[in-house]
Amino acid sequence: MAAINPKDIRNVAIIGHSGEGKTSLAEALLFNGKSTDRLGKTTDKNTVMDYDPEEMNRGISISLACAYTTWQNTKINIVDVPGFFDFEGEFEEAMRAVGSAILVADANASVSVGAEKGVDYCIKNHIPLIIFINGVDKENANYTKTVEAFQEKYGKKIDSIHTPILKGGKMVGYASVISGKAYEFKPGGRTEIPVPADIAEELPTLKEMLMEAAAETDEELMEKFFGEGELSDEEIVTGIRNGLCAGDTIPVMGGSATQNIGIINLLNEIVALMPSPLDRKPVKATEADSGKAIEVACDPNAPFSAQVFKTIVDPFVGKLNIMRVFTGSLKGGMTVRNTTTDKDERISSLYFLKGKKQDPTEEIGAGDIGAVSKLAATKTGDTLCDAARKIVFDPIPTPEPVLTLAVSAKKSDDDDKVFQGLSRLQDEDISFRVDKVPETGQMVIRGMGETQLDILCKKLKAKFGCEAVLEEPRIPYRETILGRAEAEGKHKKQTGGAGQFGQVNIRYEPGAADGQFEFVDATVGGSVPKQFIPAVEKGLREAIKEGVLAGYPMENLKCTLFDGKYHPVDSKEIAFISAAKLSYNEGIRKANPVILEPIYSYSIRVPESYMGDIMGDMNKRRGRIMGMNAEGGIELIEAEAPMAEMLKYSVDLRSMTQGRGSFTAKFVRYEAVPAMIQEKLVTK
Repeated sequence: MAAINPKDIRNVAIIGHSGEGKTSLAEALLFNGKSTDRLGKTTDKNTVMDYDPEEMNRGISISLACAYTTWQNTKINIVDVPGFFDFEGEFEEAMRAVGSAILVADANASVSVGAEKGVDYCIKNHIPLIIFINGVDKENANYTKTVEAFQEKYGKKIDSIHTPILKGGKMVGYASVISGKAYEFKPGGRTEIPVPADIAEELPTLKEMLMEAAAETDEELMEKFFGEGELSDEEIVTGIRNGLCAGDTIPVMGGSATQNIGIINLLNEIVALMPSPLDRKPVKATEADSGKAIEVACDPNAPFSAQVFKTIVDPFVGKLNIMRVFTGSLKGGMTVRNTTTDKDERISSLYFLKGKKQDPTEEIGAGDIGAVSKLAATKTGDTLCDAARKIVFDPIPTPEPVLTLAVSAKKSDDDDKVFQGLSRLQDEDISFRVDKVPETGQMVIRGMGETQLDILCKKLKAKFGCEAVLEEPRIPYRETILGRAEAEGKHKKQTGGAGQFGQVNIRYEPGAADGQFEFVDATVGGSVPKQFIPAVEKGLREAIKEGVLAGYPMENLKCTLFDGKYHPVDSKEIAFISAAKLSYNEGIRKANPVILEPIYSYSIRVPESYMGDIMGDMNKRRGRIMGMNAEGGIELIEAEAPMAEMLKYSVDLRSMTQGRGSFTAKFVRYEAVPAMIQEKLVTK
């Protein structure tokens, strides 16, 4: 297949709340475009997009999937995006690849949380968006009230370019405000019908409103509208497209993906209204050699450049890198530069994807989406380009992980396999991290939620034959002292041969110069010979690895050696190491030891209506509200709370706010735990 002219390409992401029909819509688009010969159903586990075993078992999308179809001589690349909140990273990857989106919303007379997030994201980032209200055939479906719910939230941005034809309260067809024609939905298509009388009366008024909205997007259209009082149908479409590209207009239409009604209408509007890659705003990048910030527009005649937005890992087939080509074209046999890793890559096989099916192609042109296999040093987010013009595209934004769990192999012999497998899976999912906590020695996995981390463990078993266990991580408690005390440590050992003798007197107090440990030699008169002073410090450094209360590491400890005794024959380094440890155990116990816990600062964003719940919950977690700030109906709450009380906060916040809340966390300091909790920790 030769490269397609960018003007004949539409790249669209299917987004929205989980369970509202995104994958079903993708199936219907592919079926009507003759890319598939049957209409797959998620309930039958036979869809093109949800092909992973975990997706079929759970009935939800967990990874973005790509496919394409052709409509009116236009190639439509479809990226099906998971709607579940744990897979926000997949959403970010998809939005880097496409130039527009279709938001699928259930016809239930409300705006779901996922729909809110999708519309807000597109408005903020000026991404052209069409809303497809799905399931208009269902019992209790209400297309009109659903449109009104979006209009109430987003005002004049929501443009109903069709007016519904209702029968028994259900949408059974529509009349186009622009053309004035009416259609009745039929399985697999639509049939033109006479415009119902009640709708015919309101169409002129609706068209006048649409003309006015279209005129506001362009000065020439505005002049013509005010001069002549009307615009042609083609000019109205141009105006809507202008508003769509600017993020000022969001057309709405309805149908049913599973019943295949309203889909042809949607395909027509994708071709007519959605921008081609040539119409989209340039992408930010950096010149690799100079570091100069630049913008890269779609250009088939420029040197090749592309960004990998998704990687699929198969232990048998290898890696498959899915990319969006921005300039030039990619052909088999080319050698390109990975400017992210600064390595060359030889291009072998190229494909266009339909879910897991790979259609071979000789070329992927500017504006198009395709895949390449067997790249050695390329992963998600990397830039590939012609060595003649080395650029680096901005990284794909990754959400900050909000849930941390300890991870280990179910079988101790599988430790290496588990962590190697997780490293491979990071090529597929860039939104989770694995690292070691120095204070506890535990390996932890950080992600967006329990479902994401559970699925990663399932993939480990399926792809790499090893099982991982997840559990709450240990809290990195520490110990310190609040008072001051002196203690003697005396080590004396007499054997048949040479003996051991060392005695030290050490003062213990808080206030180490570096905040961790400070040793001071204040001896006079040679009470402890100089050659044994380092042994005393060594003994103390070994001792502070464990506190005297619960064995947590000691911090902020100043130790002053002020006296001691030695024996000219029996004194040895080992004796003074042991004497220092004996002094430590006694002195720390007398100096009011306490256990410290890590305190984090939290920036919590929630709608104003949830303020009371969030603040009450924070009080239960021993948290402190540090400040509040309103930002357009959203409250930003600044708080501090102990890590021990916030391990599952991401899950609880999602529950309290129906998924509308979000937060970020940052370590700030250690504080003494309350006496009651200290007792429990010591007992444990």
